[in-house]
Amino acid sequence: MDRKEMAMLGFEIVAYAGDARSKLMDALKSAQAGDFDKAEDLIDQANEYILKAHKAQTDLLVKEASNDDLEFSITLVHGQDHLMTTVLLKDLMQHLLEMYRRTEK
Repeated sequence: MDRKEMAMLGFEIVAYAGDARSKLMDALKSAQAGDFDKAEDLIDQANEYILKAHKAQTDLLVKEASNDDLEFSITLVHGQDHLMTTVLLKDLMQHLLEMYRRTEK
């Protein structure tokens, strides 16, 4: 895998992670407004994007495990960073959603 392919993989991960992050932030706004069904739907949509990003990441890990010569790409590192923070946001979102549910009662 050359540097260009590695950068494209990084952009793919950034895009999927960014889409997931947007859905999660929209879910937070929905929860703040008391629309928990919409918030849950948006979290489900975010999970789909996260799965796509993980697939791209897993493809890369398989190539590395097969001893493919992989070029370093700061774009890929950037993508990994976006994915990691988005997964953290997703984990926190469940707790925030529950907090808003409790304050609604």
